[in-house]
Amino acid sequence: MKVGYQGTHGTFSEIAVQRYFQGQNIEACNYTNFYDILNDLDAGLLDAALLPVENSTTGTIYRTYDLLHEHRCCATGEQYVRIAQNLIGIPGSSVEQIKEVYSHPEALSQCSEFFRLHPQIKQVPYQDTAKSVEYIKELNDPSKAALASYLAAEYYGCPVLISDVNDLKSNTTRFLCVEKKMIVSKDANKISLYLVVNHEPGALFKVIQVFAKHQINMLKLESRPLKGQLFEYCFYVDFEGNINDELMKEVLGEIVQHCVEYKLLGCYPKADSEGLR
Repeated sequence: MKVGYQGTHGTFSEIAVQRYFQGQNIEACNYTNFYDILNDLDAGLLDAALLPVENSTTGTIYRTYDLLHEHRCCATGEQYVRIAQNLIGIPGSSVEQIKEVYSHPEALSQCSEFFRLHPQIKQVPYQDTAKSVEYIKELNDPSKAALASYLAAEYYGCPVLISDVNDLKSNTTRFLCVEKKMIVSKDANKISLYLVVNHEPGALFKVIQVFAKHQINMLKLESRPLKGQLFEYCFYVDFEGNINDELMKEVLGEIVQHCVEYKLLGCYPKADSEGLR
């Protein structure tokens, strides 16, 4: 089974793949961007992919959601990974020597308190967290460090100078496992939808009212600008349920009546969040 993820060896996406498919015989395939991953999934060159969709500190990763809407794929599961950003140097370096820190822009933003306490250190945006470790190792300059996972430090043989430097120790990223075909297991209890509601007063309220009427627990509701449409919006909704239940079929049938566009992004088991806080 071939599973795609974004980034080089040592990224948090690779950690997500390892944990989600733990004990299974898979071939993990790394990519430089999400677009190529989903194109290869569409073409049947991949069986599945793990994509980050939300971070507990910085919020929704909209570029992933946009691609999920645009491609013929479905979410079949999810995985939480606690994001512990570590300050990683080259062998023999020390914190006192560091003048520049390389990492993905999102990782840098998650460590603002560290940079406030070390104003002499310059932040340098880079392709991804693990790639930044590879880069500083190639430079072999003790004044340069990276922010990345423990796995990246291990893979490139670089020491962790300070562990867990991110602002919030509960910082967690939610990943979706996506596949080409809709697969709904008996224990699936979470549904993700993409919606564009009717252009009429109260249309979104009417959708929310469906959930309230049937006592369905909404887990997430986010708006996103529609591409090519001036100040018009789509919505991403997560809620509890299984699409094979009769009640949920009724709920989905009522929701679609208030939409001009509608896509079921997936129905899958909720990930276990115990021990992440």
